Amino acid sequence: MDAAGQRRHIYAGVWTAAQAARGRSGAAARARGMAGVVRLENGRTRDETADWLIALARETPRMVVGFDFCFGFPEWFVRGEMGCADGPAFWRLVAGGHGERWLERGHGDRRFWGKPHKRPHEFSGERIERMLRATDIDCKLVAHISEAERAARVKGITPKSVFQIGGSGSVGTASLRGMPVLLRLREAGFRIWPFDRPGSAEVGASGAQPLVVEMYSRLNTGAVRKSNAAARRVYLDRKRRDDAAYAGLSRAVLARALGSEDAFDALVSAMTMAERRSTFAALPEPRDPKYRVEGWTWAPGV
Repeated sequence: MDAAGQRRHIYAGVWTAAQAARGRSGAAARARGMAGVVRLENGRTRDETADWLIALARETPRMVVGFDFCFGFPEWFVRGEMGCADGPAFWRLVAGGHGERWLERGHGDRRFWGKPHKRPHEFSGERIERMLRATDIDCKLVAHISEAERAARVKGITPKSVFQIGGSGSVGTASLRGMPVLLRLREAGFRIWPFDRPGSAEVGASGAQPLVVEMYSRLNTGAVRKSNAAARRVYLDRKRRDDAAYAGLSRAVLARALGSEDAFDALVSAMTMAERRSTFAALPEPRDPKYRVEGWTWAPGV
């Protein structure tokens, strides 16, 4: 995606505690206080987004950032083939040129697949789990059932493989281009969960450090045809009826979320994170030890 495409499609949902709501009264004030102040922004490239976050962290070090891409690849690939000890070491490899080489058409490694190339046999049938990380299976699939049964049981939220770099739902491109951003943020003092523990002593203390988590926006939205404007409207109308936080959103924010799938994802993810903001200070280590290499997806109720 070129710079113009990045500025068009990369959205940030920003939630800030609404201090001004404290002086209000009535249901409107309560709704505003629960929702905080919410903005939806685009117009930045990946690099410009990193610049913005680093600058923002100087003013708001207690902030939490969620990115909708994978923070790692399966362990067998990272350690076994690329010789990297952990996720951050792999990011350096990606940033050093491997990422763009894997994204080049015709580079020769067909494990990086997508339109026009079909998923390779190595990642099909009983071998489907080889293309996924432990967190992909833990968060989004029920293990040990057939591929057809998986698709039926997760109702459209089957995870895409980070090896997929083309076609509908491809996550690999954003991940490979996002990993250098993670590396840059980490070098600027951000903690990247679960590679770095947030720690309740750091978050909220004088030496607080901003925190970054991996998200999968479909886990935040649930089953909805996000690409359909009418379906987005039905979803948001229902949320406004049932959730006081959504009822306090401005018309401008709702209009932007209705107008774009990217903006819709950003809004719902920001609202989900805001609802669970008290949990970020002490996120646990995932049970599976592969997380140090592959990363882990933050999900509602993690």
